[in-house]
Amino acid sequence: MTKLIFPILALLCLVACKKNEVSEPQTINTQTELTAVLQQIYEESEAPGFALSIVKEDSLLYQDAFGYADTEAGIPYTNQTVQPLGSVSKTFVAAALVRAIDLGYFTLDTDINELLPFSVQNPHFPDAAIQVRDLVTHTSGLLDDFDYYVQRYYVFLGEDVTGSGAQILLNDFGLSQRQEVPLATFLSAYYGLGGADYAVSHFAQAEPGTQWAYSNLATSLTALLIESATQQDFSTFVQMHVLQPLQMAQSTYEKQDVPESQLAQLYWASGIPLPQYGNDSYPDGSLHSSNADMARYLQNMMLGAKGETEILFSKDRYAMLFDPLLEPGMLPFGFGENHGVFWFLDGDIITHDGSDPGLVSHLQFDRSGETGFVLLANMDVTQEDQEAVWNTFFNKVKQAVEAFLEAN
Repeated sequence: MTKLIFPILALLCLVACKKNEVSEPQTINTQTELTAVLQQIYEESEAPGFALSIVKEDSLLYQDAFGYADTEAGIPYTNQTVQPLGSVSKTFVAAALVRAIDLGYFTLDTDINELLPFSVQNPHFPDAAIQVRDLVTHTSGLLDDFDYYVQRYYVFLGEDVTGSGAQILLNDFGLSQRQEVPLATFLSAYYGLGGADYAVSHFAQAEPGTQWAYSNLATSLTALLIESATQQDFSTFVQMHVLQPLQMAQSTYEKQDVPESQLAQLYWASGIPLPQYGNDSYPDGSLHSSNADMARYLQNMMLGAKGETEILFSKDRYAMLFDPLLEPGMLPFGFGENHGVFWFLDGDIITHDGSDPGLVSHLQFDRSGETGFVLLANMDVTQEDQEAVWNTFFNKVKQAVEAFLEAN
């Protein structure tokens, strides 16, 4: 059986493992030189394809794509190629939540049970309220059960499941081929007292707001909270209040809306494509986007960090996204120094990573809002033996980005 680490453990590796690499000095003066360096990095990597955007001082300084969206069909990976973002999707839950706050639906201090369609209470601390701020900083005490979370993934009906990639998902991951289960249905079954899948072990033995534990399911509970408060489907709310204002026309939660010619084929390994799959817990990791769209998003977040935009919401709400919300020292080593609204705050860097079978993403920018970059690839990092592969690849790209920014 293939040894898997899957989203939360993969995220730990994405955030922590790559920091130990030592940069090698290099000089990259022009876009042409950067493209040549990145092409060499690609040729030495195991990535089927990848795309990179670099932003400096409000302008798109560089944008290009390398390799293949589909190696078998020979379809290039381009700036318009669409792939899932993994946990970078959580930053869109953040934007949606802050927009809902800006519209007056609730505050960070609101008890989540004032908003949800079912009650959620930590049985270890039944009198302690879980606030919205606890959800967005992963301190709610609501935990992911690994096996349960994996079963929220499913292979789309109609997909060919005879290939080796499909067999990995079905046999090693234990996925099934089925339809999606509605967000409220599975979350109420998991967190709601008396739910079919309820267990005391789904709750930390710590009061809300006192202990950090990364939770995908609690993130999707945040999306359900927004849905309940606004009386609007979460994906529709994001489309209306985040994607459309930023002109992110290639971004969607609905994979079937993406033309097949634009959709990246996800790979388990070279020559092992994966079937199309989804996740009932879609808000935490299943937004699909392109390099071109993510560059627009990056530019807006950077302007927001500088207090120079009101496209999505007021300037003080942008500040809310990136203000530290936790006491110092609450995050484990390697995850950064603090949390904004789902964003990791690591010194002068604001960042988030994402991964799922066959994909990886990274977005970061300076707190000053002066420089940042986004990186997308249709390669797998959920296997233990892919950690070092990704870390080497990422650090080479990051060093090239830093050298190019230094010269420009």
